[in-house]
Amino acid sequence: MSLDVNTIFQIAGIGIIVAMIQTVLKQMGKDDWAQWVTLIGFVVILYMVATLINDLFEKIRDVFLFQ
Repeated sequence: MSLDVNTIFQIAGIGIIVAMIQTVLKQMGKDDWAQWVTLIGFVVILYMVATLINDLFEKIRDVFLFQ
């Protein structure tokens, strides 16, 4: 498990890009597409965080030798 600064920057970058796309779509009057973009961005970030949490639990299991 290597939680480095790059992972944090990736999550922040995805958030910034999703926010920009959502703002543009809302200004164009496409609120339904803006919600879909937000939902997809949330799911991508949630998947990344779930993977990191899974790695954390695997590391904890290895440290305490739970077989």
